[in-house]
Amino acid sequence: MTELAPRTEVVIFSQVDYLHIMNRNARRCLNRIVGGVVAIAVAIFPVFSVAVSQSATPLTETRGVWLTNVSSDVLFVPGAVTRALDELSQHHFTTVYPVVWNRGQTFYPSSVSQRETGRSQDVLLALMQDGEDILHRIIQEGHQQNLNVLAWFEYGFMAPKNSELVKRHPDWITQHRDRSENLQEDELKSELLDNPFTIQQVWLNPLHPEVQNFLLSLIVEVILNYNVDGIQFDDNFGLPVELGYDPFTIELYRQEHWGYPPPNNPYNSEWIRWRAAKITDFMQRIFQVVKFVKPDCPISLAAHSQSFAYRHYLQDWLTWVESGWIDELILQVYHDRLYRFHQELLISTVWYARNFTRVEVGILSGTMKRPISISEVKKRVKIARELGFDGFAFFYWESLWGSVIPDSPKKRRQVFHSLFAPDNSR
Repeated sequence: MTELAPRTEVVIFSQVDYLHIMNRNARRCLNRIVGGVVAIAVAIFPVFSVAVSQSATPLTETRGVWLTNVSSDVLFVPGAVTRALDELSQHHFTTVYPVVWNRGQTFYPSSVSQRETGRSQDVLLALMQDGEDILHRIIQEGHQQNLNVLAWFEYGFMAPKNSELVKRHPDWITQHRDRSENLQEDELKSELLDNPFTIQQVWLNPLHPEVQNFLLSLIVEVILNYNVDGIQFDDNFGLPVELGYDPFTIELYRQEHWGYPPPNNPYNSEWIRWRAAKITDFMQRIFQVVKFVKPDCPISLAAHSQSFAYRHYLQDWLTWVESGWIDELILQVYHDRLYRFHQELLISTVWYARNFTRVEVGILSGTMKRPISISEVKKRVKIARELGFDGFAFFYWESLWGSVIPDSPKKRRQVFHSLFAPDNSR
């Protein structure tokens, strides 16, 4: 376990500092109220909804799609990436989010990964692509097709229990209150639960300095070595609320709480706030490092609603957005029912966030166990456009018009082409 030096901090606020904080809180409260009023007005008055969408029309509507290694062969089959990028360009998509980090391994040749795990990248990827750098190809061919490419650090701090990373760094893993490490079903993403080949997962401790330095090293490696148009984190860039009872975190908490241990209740409000603040500190550090290394590199975040993200994953993205650290926020709204999808977009914190950054809508186009008709996808695009959001991102490539769809590929291609044709876009 890493030693923690005793730390004493004295913070002195001047009268000006105090007034600034009070004014900031007052502005935040006022903007949230205004956001709520606008959201209610949009819900009640459809005509107002159209007026908002017209005034908030972005210069460029994002039409993105995630390229993952989970339940997808696009990264592995020779020629599949080239075909995918070509088809996306033909159907007027603007952005791809290829996975570069997922569950303890990288999807590009990484010296950082080689050092920490003994492997430079995913073994199957290297085998199927005969050692070729697939990220380099995605960037090169994506740019030729006028597609933006944002490197996606998928699954955040999650890693397989039997991975080399976990085997070599067992002290990096956080724990439940009963000292167990394995994630429970409610802590796993649905696509992992849907996958019969999913193995037991654990969670790297985002409060541990060595874990932070490892992830930062991967981020810097990507933005220095590749001409990416940005980087992206997702809803797993946080900590499941039941975790945080590992020896390192308990000792850190004791040092800052006069020797008292963390509360037994993982939902204790102060315990949630303390852990969330530590993750926010790390997010600020990432922002500072990224902007120092590559000042024009955007940071994207795909997240659930603020209330869910904060309470269940200690991810306080609203503070990140207010602080100017997030250049693109994609709100993941994967509800089955259309009215719930609509309601989620009317939450006041969502409208408040639009004062600070681009806000787009993450739309589920389907999974293996949850195929979604193209008519349902079309309805969600229509609602997001009417409410004036800055675009959409679809999860995921295979369910656009590929192998996990309930309609014919031809029909789905036609609908997407029609939705995104120049004369139909905003």
